[in-house]
Amino acid sequence: MRLRYIRRLFFLTLAFKVFLISLGASSVGAQSPKQSNDLLEPVTVKTDLYPANADANEEIAGALRRAATECKRVMLIFGGNWCYDCHVLDQALHQGEAGKIVSGNFLLVHVDIGEGEKNLDLVKLYKIPLEKGVPALAVLERDGHLLYSSGQGEFEAARRMMKKDLIQFLRHWQTKNRPQRQNRRRP
Repeated sequence: MRLRYIRRLFFLTLAFKVFLISLGASSVGAQSPKQSNDLLEPVTVKTDLYPANADANEEIAGALRRAATECKRVMLIFGGNWCYDCHVLDQALHQGEAGKIVSGNFLLVHVDIGEGEKNLDLVKLYKIPLEKGVPALAVLERDGHLLYSSGQGEFEAARRMMKKDLIQFLRHWQTKNRPQRQNRRRP
């Protein structure tokens, strides 16, 4: 009886050790570089991403003029220099596949919200709910028509955003293969 008990204890201990080793291996696998590359990458914060003296209305007007001639859309990025996620999103919009899509289809305009008190006219016009967090995006057709506004705080946690999700968003709103909005009058 005692020998049977010792054997059982030995096999249970061995099984438990194998379980712990496999659990450790799976958690190491979960931290593999491949998976971490799927998230937007960490950045060093810039002090001038949202220049304090910029005239956002003027920048938007200039971007819309350029968008009309370059057949691109305008993407407004509401945020502030203090916002780490704003910097993460900005870097992601300039790198890799996302960067290619942006450069071919969008003109970016950073709209400084300060501490939540700047450019409130634009926040209201483009339906940006600051209480949901920043960065917040608005996509404009080249004629200035609002196509999309991130009204649910979709980009607020950009540091946890997956690259594939950002690319999917950009592809959805890119100008290629998308009909332009037409203002047709009904007879």
